[in-house]
Amino acid sequence: MDLSIVDLVPIPENGTATEAFENAVERAQHAEELGYSRYWVAEHHDFPERLASTTPEVLIPHIAAKTDDIRVGSGTVLLNHYSPYKVAESFSVLDALAPDRIDVGLGRATGDPVSNLALQEDRSEQHRSDDHAEKIDEVASHLYDGFDDEHPFDDLSLARSRDSVPEVWVLGASPSSAAIAGELGLPYCFAAFLRPGPAVEAFETYHDRFQPSSYGAGPEHSKGAIAVNVTCAETDEEAARRRATVEASRQRIRRGTINEDPIRSVDEAIEELGYVPDPTPTPLEPGQWPRQISGSPSTIRELLETITDQVGVDEVVVQNQMGDHEMMLETHELLADAVDLTPR
Repeated sequence: MDLSIVDLVPIPENGTATEAFENAVERAQHAEELGYSRYWVAEHHDFPERLASTTPEVLIPHIAAKTDDIRVGSGTVLLNHYSPYKVAESFSVLDALAPDRIDVGLGRATGDPVSNLALQEDRSEQHRSDDHAEKIDEVASHLYDGFDDEHPFDDLSLARSRDSVPEVWVLGASPSSAAIAGELGLPYCFAAFLRPGPAVEAFETYHDRFQPSSYGAGPEHSKGAIAVNVTCAETDEEAARRRATVEASRQRIRRGTINEDPIRSVDEAIEELGYVPDPTPTPLEPGQWPRQISGSPSTIRELLETITDQVGVDEVVVQNQMGDHEMMLETHELLADAVDLTPR
């Protein structure tokens, strides 16, 4: 099993984005030493007290320059807000800066109405919501010279590295995004920390619909990863206790109070919840996964093997929502030991 990380870059208590970025670099360097495959950074807008990962295309080169060979990428670029050509230009330059190490994860999402309006390219017109596949295909076509000779974009060129091209991933949490990835012949990552229920169906759709890209933008065979929120500690009970920060954040989302002061500690989270979470049960039935799992290294190994077997992939992208940087490092180290990653 391969492990990767997607980082929301939380802002530490009494800290700023500067400290958040320093912590992200340390997590990326630590992940590289442990043998993780990829380090992705998210795109979230208008959470200035909580999250610093707003612009993956800016943060990626900083992390790539501070590491040696771990792949670095976006998890995700919210393509509904941007021009495919500009995204392709940016990531082609990133690949020229760090050849054969760049992933461009493409997805879509909306946030609050004000940030959506601020991000909108043309506020005078209503943008279609059904052109996501076209926009993904356009990014890949720019990067992999996939336009027909008659296409108006065929003569456009990008600043490139000598031999490599960014790896294009489709990211989503539904069978529809899986179908897009399969039909375009691109790797697919499912965000189980958002909607675990459709994961098995989504990967069945992906594997069934997969056909290699006609212009070589993806692999010859289906290639997938499952993104899971994971908390690991020495015992199942301690891991469940630490998972309280994730549970409390999820409770706030359900209440619609996500803009309250961030939850910085496990004790604070337990106080807000009013209970200590129970350990994640094993085994997990298909479609019955919780949004976040926790456990000791042996329990986590069992859980992750069950999840990957059920969806037919061999890579897990780890997400954390802990407020404590040291706990995140510990989880990443315990996970690496649990699945026998080979340190670099």
